[in-house]
Amino acid sequence: MEHDGVRAETLEREGVLSMSERTRDIAAEDVCVLIPTLNEAATIGDVIDGFREQGYFNVVVVDGDSDDETREIAREHGAQVFTQAGNGKGQAVRETLEYVSVPYVLMVDGDGTYDPADADRMLEPLSRGYEHVIGNRFAEMDDDAMAALNGFGNRLINRSFRLIHGAAYEDILSGYRAFTTDSFERLSLDSDGFTIETELAVECVKHGIDTTVVPISYSARPEDSETNLHPLKDGGTIVLALYSLAKTNNPLFYFGSLGAASIASGGVVASYVLWQWIQYQQGHEILAVVSAAAILLGVQLLMFGVLSDMLVTLHREQRRRLEQITREERRRDD
Repeated sequence: MEHDGVRAETLEREGVLSMSERTRDIAAEDVCVLIPTLNEAATIGDVIDGFREQGYFNVVVVDGDSDDETREIAREHGAQVFTQAGNGKGQAVRETLEYVSVPYVLMVDGDGTYDPADADRMLEPLSRGYEHVIGNRFAEMDDDAMAALNGFGNRLINRSFRLIHGAAYEDILSGYRAFTTDSFERLSLDSDGFTIETELAVECVKHGIDTTVVPISYSARPEDSETNLHPLKDGGTIVLALYSLAKTNNPLFYFGSLGAASIASGGVVASYVLWQWIQYQQGHEILAVVSAAAILLGVQLLMFGVLSDMLVTLHREQRRRLEQITREERRRDD
């Protein structure tokens, strides 16, 4: 990580700062507010000030080499600032987490759409044993906060996630997250770009991370702030990521859907060959071979999906047992 004029280690803070009764088990000094940014000069100062007003002074801004004054403004408002070595939000998050030494992380976008006043609400479940918290934007969203197309796409993606990965997280694309650093280290994250939220949600399901959802406020971007997202292009990328990640999280769905598509395609070709034979007594040997191969491939993919699902289930059960043994050993040591 390229150092940008601020010490890498977590700043020391005095005492336990402004915690609500519900989050009294989590001290502000144990929380790192992580803000990935790219050209957010119009909003980053207010975002940092908002968290400092809530008592969270350990604010880290990791910047994607903005060409505006994002980094300078962030430093002026008291944040630790770094310029990421690579590109993309996902890479920035992974890189920064390597330097975080506190047990809790509050991750939020720097565009001013999320309310720092929701910080306690986001952290409260962690004090009750949850490991990952997702802020649900749809619970308290301003009327003008999200365009109709974006809202439709978000809901479609959430339903697709529930269908493919079997968890109702309500708002998997939310940029407001709270999690323990221990749980983050158990995730296998590869995404470099904005699909990091999608991958986080899938990995939480895959690794059995105790996850919950809390309602949060969501506001429209300030007029002088420009989004870095493109609804149609980025939405398609996210849907493809959801499907691709099912390969290791829900192989029965992934290989089963491919197998069903192959069988259906072979069936259509076989129906055409049969119709041509019955109607015109014309043979299509090559098409017949292609249809048979497609059907056979589909059956093999279905079988592979079933076997893969059995292996994934066995692996999850073994991991749960190992984690249970580890927790029991830690309790005995304590």
